[in-house]
Amino acid sequence: MAIQNVGTIQDILNRYDAKSWTRSAEMKGVNDYQWVEELDGLSPTPESKGFSTFGDFLANSITEVNSLQNKANESIQKLVTGENKNIHETMLSVEKAEIAFKSMNQIRQKVLDAYREVMKMQV
Repeated sequence: MAIQNVGTIQDILNRYDAKSWTRSAEMKGVNDYQWVEELDGLSPTPESKGFSTFGDFLANSITEVNSLQNKANESIQKLVTGENKNIHETMLSVEKAEIAFKSMNQIRQKVLDAYREVMKMQV
Protein backbone atom coordinates (compact mmCIF):
# COMPACT_ATOMS: atom_id res chain seq x y z
CA MET A 1 0.00 0.00 0.00
CA ALA A 2 1.83 3.09 -1.25
CA ILE A 3 1.48 6.54 0.17
CA GLN A 4 -1.03 8.22 -2.11
CA ASN A 5 -0.88 11.66 -0.50
CA VAL A 6 2.69 12.74 -1.21
CA GLY A 7 1.41 15.40 -3.59
CA THR A 8 -1.16 16.51 -1.01
CA ILE A 9 1.51 16.89 1.66
CA GLN A 10 3.64 18.90 -0.74
CA ASP A 11 0.59 21.10 -1.52
CA ILE A 12 0.02 21.70 2.20
CA LEU A 13 3.66 22.65 2.72
CA ASN A 14 3.45 25.05 -0.22
CA ARG A 15 0.12 26.52 0.88
CA TYR A 16 1.39 27.41 4.35
CA ASP A 17 4.66 28.72 2.92
CA ALA A 18 6.67 26.14 4.82
CA LYS A 19 9.86 27.18 3.03
CA SER A 20 9.91 30.55 4.77
CA TRP A 21 9.31 29.30 8.30
CA THR A 22 11.72 26.40 7.95
CA ARG A 23 14.64 28.57 6.82
CA SER A 24 15.76 28.90 10.42
CA ALA A 25 15.74 25.13 10.91
CA GLU A 26 18.55 24.25 8.53
CA MET A 27 19.81 20.70 8.65
CA LYS A 28 23.10 19.29 7.60
CA GLY A 29 23.23 16.30 5.28
CA VAL A 30 23.70 12.99 7.05
CA ASN A 31 26.91 12.11 5.22
CA ASP A 32 28.57 15.53 5.36
CA TYR A 33 29.58 16.39 8.92
CA GLN A 34 32.07 19.19 9.43
CA TRP A 35 32.17 19.62 13.21
CA VAL A 36 35.58 21.28 13.20
CA GLU A 37 34.42 24.15 10.98
CA GLU A 38 31.40 24.75 13.21
CA LEU A 39 33.56 24.80 16.32
CA ASP A 40 35.97 27.26 14.70
CA GLY A 41 33.12 29.74 14.26
CA LEU A 42 32.63 29.26 10.54
CA SER A 43 28.87 29.08 10.29
CA PRO A 44 27.68 27.00 7.34
CA THR A 45 25.19 28.44 4.88
CA PRO A 46 22.17 26.66 3.39
CA GLU A 47 23.73 26.98 -0.05
CA SER A 48 26.67 24.84 1.09
CA LYS A 49 26.88 21.27 -0.07
CA GLY A 50 24.93 18.86 2.13
CA PHE A 51 22.53 21.40 3.68
CA SER A 52 18.79 21.56 3.32
CA THR A 53 15.87 22.99 5.23
CA PHE A 54 13.81 20.91 7.60
CA GLY A 55 10.87 21.05 5.19
CA ASP A 56 13.05 19.70 2.38
CA PHE A 57 14.28 16.94 4.66
CA LEU A 58 10.71 15.92 5.51
CA ALA A 59 9.60 16.01 1.88
CA ASN A 60 12.60 13.89 0.81
CA SER A 61 11.97 11.39 3.61
CA ILE A 62 8.32 11.01 2.65
CA THR A 63 9.30 10.53 -0.99
CA GLU A 64 11.81 7.83 -0.02
CA VAL A 65 9.21 5.99 2.08
CA ASN A 66 6.77 6.24 -0.82
CA SER A 67 9.32 4.77 -3.24
CA LEU A 68 9.98 1.87 -0.84
CA GLN A 69 6.22 1.24 -0.67
CA ASN A 70 5.99 1.27 -4.47
CA LYS A 71 8.94 -1.14 -4.80
CA ALA A 72 7.28 -3.49 -2.31
CA ASN A 73 4.04 -3.39 -4.31
CA GLU A 74 5.91 -4.12 -7.53
CA SER A 75 7.76 -7.06 -6.00
CA ILE A 76 4.49 -8.49 -4.65
CA GLN A 77 2.90 -8.16 -8.10
CA LYS A 78 5.90 -9.86 -9.73
CA LEU A 79 5.70 -12.70 -7.23
CA VAL A 80 1.98 -13.18 -7.77
CA THR A 81 2.23 -13.10 -11.57
CA GLY A 82 5.18 -15.50 -11.57
CA GLU A 83 7.76 -13.09 -13.00
CA ASN A 84 9.83 -13.49 -9.84
CA LYS A 85 9.95 -16.73 -7.90
CA ASN A 86 12.24 -15.50 -5.13
CA ILE A 87 10.00 -15.02 -2.12
CA HIS A 88 12.95 -13.89 0.02
CA GLU A 89 13.57 -10.75 -2.03
CA THR A 90 9.86 -9.99 -1.94
CA MET A 91 9.70 -10.36 1.81
CA LEU A 92 12.80 -8.19 2.24
CA SER A 93 11.33 -5.37 0.18
CA VAL A 94 8.01 -5.61 2.05
CA GLU A 95 9.78 -5.55 5.41
CA LYS A 96 11.95 -2.58 4.38
CA ALA A 97 8.84 -0.67 3.37
CA GLU A 98 7.05 -1.59 6.59
CA ILE A 99 9.97 -0.55 8.79
CA ALA A 100 10.35 2.74 6.91
CA PHE A 101 6.63 3.47 7.24
CA LYS A 102 6.57 2.65 10.95
CA SER A 103 9.65 4.79 11.52
CA MET A 104 8.06 7.68 9.64
CA ASN A 105 4.94 7.38 11.81
CA GLN A 106 7.03 7.36 15.00
CA ILE A 107 8.96 10.44 13.88
CA ARG A 108 5.69 12.14 13.00
CA GLN A 109 4.36 11.40 16.49
CA LYS A 110 7.52 12.75 18.13
CA VAL A 111 7.35 15.95 16.06
CA LEU A 112 3.71 16.42 17.03
CA ASP A 113 4.53 15.84 20.71
CA ALA A 114 7.35 18.38 20.53
CA TYR A 115 5.03 20.89 18.83
CA ARG A 116 2.42 20.43 21.56
CA GLU A 117 5.06 20.98 24.23
CA VAL A 118 6.27 24.17 22.57
CA MET A 119 2.71 25.43 22.26
CA LYS A 120 2.15 24.82 26.00
CA MET A 121 5.08 27.07 26.89
CA GLN A 122 4.20 30.50 28.16
CA VAL A 123 6.07 33.40 26.67
